[in-house]
Amino acid sequence: MLETLESLDQALFLYLNGLHNDFLDLTMLWISNKFIWIPFYLGLLVLIVRKHEWRSLIIIIPILILLITLSDQISVQIFKNGFERLRPCHNEDLKNLVHLVGNCGGKFGFISSHACNTFALSAFIIYVMKSKSLVYIMIVWAVVVSYSRIYLGVHYPADVLIGALIGWLIGYVVWNITKSANSRLDYILSYD
Repeated sequence: MLETLESLDQALFLYLNGLHNDFLDLTMLWISNKFIWIPFYLGLLVLIVRKHEWRSLIIIIPILILLITLSDQISVQIFKNGFERLRPCHNEDLKNLVHLVGNCGGKFGFISSHACNTFALSAFIIYVMKSKSLVYIMIVWAVVVSYSRIYLGVHYPADVLIGALIGWLIGYVVWNITKSANSRLDYILSYD
């Protein structure tokens, strides 16, 4: 059963990774670069501060740091180092078939840290902001960034899919922590 799933995952990877051209090569490299998204992240912070005012500085910003640290460390320390599944570009059986754009990255790829981080952030922002239009923006953003990892040849579809699910779960849990901290802050401030 596990061999069949792995074969399907590899076949889907080769198909998706094979859909390439020069324009997409550059575009996907750009999309996968975390620093290119700094203006997007700053825009999200502005939206959070506008909606939640001073409270966002006390709770949301430290929570966002916790969120990204958790999703990144869980994806690396528990999954990548725990499962030790080779990236497609490091897999001797596939590496000559992989359209690798850029650097292959570390040896192990299960789960995708990009997928985990972007979906954790997306889930958290969706729950915190409660904005229908932001739901679409955040999900499309997370999906495109996650797909870029398959396109670039560094992750299998399962790496991305499981990374996205784990990331969403982390985002949901951290949002619940935020709600609890917010309730405690309201309680403390009511005695001033």
